[in-house]
Amino acid sequence: MSETVYLDNAATSWPKPPETLKAIEHFHTRVGANPGRSGHSLSIDAGRIIMDAREAIAELFGIDELLRIIFTKNATEALNIVISGLIRPGDHVITTSMEHNSVMRPLRAMEPAGAEVSVVPCSASGELDPQDIEHAIRRETRAIIMTHASNVTGTIMPISDIGAIARDRGIIFCVDAAQTAGAVPIHISQQCIDLLAFSGHKSLYGPQGTGGLYIGPGLEKEITPLMMGGTGSRSEFEEQPDFLPDKYESGTPNAPGIAGLGAGVRFVLDTGVETLRKKEIALSRQLINGLSDIQGVRMYGVGDALRQTPVVSFTIDGTSPSEAALILDEDFGIMSRPGLHCAPSAHRTIGTFPEGTIRLSPGFFNTAFEVAYTLEAVAQIASRNVKGVMV
Repeated sequence: MSETVYLDNAATSWPKPPETLKAIEHFHTRVGANPGRSGHSLSIDAGRIIMDAREAIAELFGIDELLRIIFTKNATEALNIVISGLIRPGDHVITTSMEHNSVMRPLRAMEPAGAEVSVVPCSASGELDPQDIEHAIRRETRAIIMTHASNVTGTIMPISDIGAIARDRGIIFCVDAAQTAGAVPIHISQQCIDLLAFSGHKSLYGPQGTGGLYIGPGLEKEITPLMMGGTGSRSEFEEQPDFLPDKYESGTPNAPGIAGLGAGVRFVLDTGVETLRKKEIALSRQLINGLSDIQGVRMYGVGDALRQTPVVSFTIDGTSPSEAALILDEDFGIMSRPGLHCAPSAHRTIGTFPEGTIRLSPGFFNTAFEVAYTLEAVAQIASRNVKGVMV
């Protein structure tokens, strides 16, 4: 097979829909102005494009108030806004052992200042029991901050159950939806989500450098901005605006990227999350079933395409993940991601620290033929070790 087989969609989706590329090109060639910074027609057009993107995101997540959607450069920035702006000395925060470093590192940075973090352990397959979260709650618990699905195993967490627990106990519930926004149905009110951090460049099919944060009613009064500066509003004052979204959107936005993100979200809405999910479940199931039949391959996670995102992690006996990924790339043209995936706690949980795993993450634009080709490539690598040949 001469063409590239891209199976790293958990890092960033590729290719992007034509709609995304056209929207970015349209902004650069027909608009180009700074939104909200001028009163001329092109600036107004740019502002309208950004508002259209907010409307699409609001429709996807069941958000009633558009201005509660804050644009960021990625989910990491959104999570940093929440954690650094919300958590105070003496606060207690609950998270899980399957978190990405976008949650873990900001939380650890709060500990020297007097915050306390409880990491609730998940099972070896990355599953979480909601009762374990409930048992970790204390009087001083301020927030539960956790992933919707692991970027290592794809395991989907029971956020509806945990959201209900948080709402009942008066605790702020923040969900990291980097891996699930656009790939799995999300509804803010039905799942009792107070804060939702999402990536724009994965299953929302936007360009890199885009993401966002939904801030629930009243929480803007409690979250200090990560950055301050020009907003195009209240320019006569030297104090940061206290209203949304301006409070958290200082500086010129990535308007071309947001245009592409808006188009990507419209692609998701027009196609349907369930349709996208159905295709990715089929590819995941094919991958899981095929890998399970290969001698010398060990998979991690629940091993059930219905209970995970299209993320499959595995190792090959006798070959390190980095070596296997290099062979897949150089010999077969297959793009994967080896290592710890910026989630060392997750790898400790599933028993793959410090080498990590090989991660394959098919997406909507992959085909069954590409998955079959990948399975044959993995089988060839594994067979070299079975036969005693050093790779």
